[in-house]
Amino acid sequence: MGSAGIPIIDAHCHIASEDIIPRSFIDGTIANIEAALAAQGIAPTSAKLASLYERKLQDPLCDELVAEMATAGIEKSILLAADFTWVLKDSALTVEESFRRHAEVLRRHPGKFEVFGGVDPRWGRDGLALLERSFVELGFRGFKVYPPCGFSPSDPALFPFYELCATHGTPVVVHIGPTSPALAFDTSNPFLLDAAARRFPTVNFILAHGSVSYREECAMLCGYRPNVYLDISGYQGEPRAEGKAEAVRAVVSRGINHKILFGTDWPVYRMQGSQESAVEAVLVEDGPLAELSDLEQALVLHGNAARLLDRARPAVG
Repeated sequence: MGSAGIPIIDAHCHIASEDIIPRSFIDGTIANIEAALAAQGIAPTSAKLASLYERKLQDPLCDELVAEMATAGIEKSILLAADFTWVLKDSALTVEESFRRHAEVLRRHPGKFEVFGGVDPRWGRDGLALLERSFVELGFRGFKVYPPCGFSPSDPALFPFYELCATHGTPVVVHIGPTSPALAFDTSNPFLLDAAARRFPTVNFILAHGSVSYREECAMLCGYRPNVYLDISGYQGEPRAEGKAEAVRAVVSRGINHKILFGTDWPVYRMQGSQESAVEAVLVEDGPLAELSDLEQALVLHGNAARLLDRARPAVG
């Protein structure tokens, strides 16, 4: 249970491993951190900064994550397995190997995780078959779409994947906003999802990072598209405590709390604090959820994610 006595589902996590996150993705992220520190007169060597960052990526089977979840009162986390393999050729694992690693984590920590597998639509029929196997054989419960890899979330190449999600009742998480400079940003506007959301009304789409990127657009889509949701992951990136609170408050004040999911984006913000500190930033007294009713708080922290997962077909045993 969280400090508010409400069970928490973290709807946005990743395995912390250089096998899962390509070197080029990491290098781009480190370059941005280095530039931000340099602007403040802080100039660590690139090697030292890389070492500090990489130290936070040494949890390939999620043992540390499970321990932090327990301390933070997070009962379950959703692991998102983005597919970078089409565009980032230094990816250590194939998509299928990545899926097997995520399935290993599911077996190692029963009941602690769900997995949403990502497949670049350009893998075509092979990718579609792999996604179906992930639902039927591996027990995955959703689909992860990463448009910065160079495609619109409404690209017709994705339609067979969305049809499969409709068949299995599985939700779709769509990355929006910026990411590592190794990837493109022009395909990550949430409005690019609108055509797909209308074409597949029985598929529930979750806009990732909706409290920090394209906030107005995300809130509008959630307010007017019955099958569009958002998660708040990324709020920890705000440099001040009041900024973190404001990022969350800006969306939970819009009357769409039946559409908002708590999420942290582990391990991206491990250098800024633990999972416990991420939860505390949201649940602190007079924090961003303070003015919500008990029901609304429960929906954001647990109920909305649980409802979307319950709609998915039962995972394999």
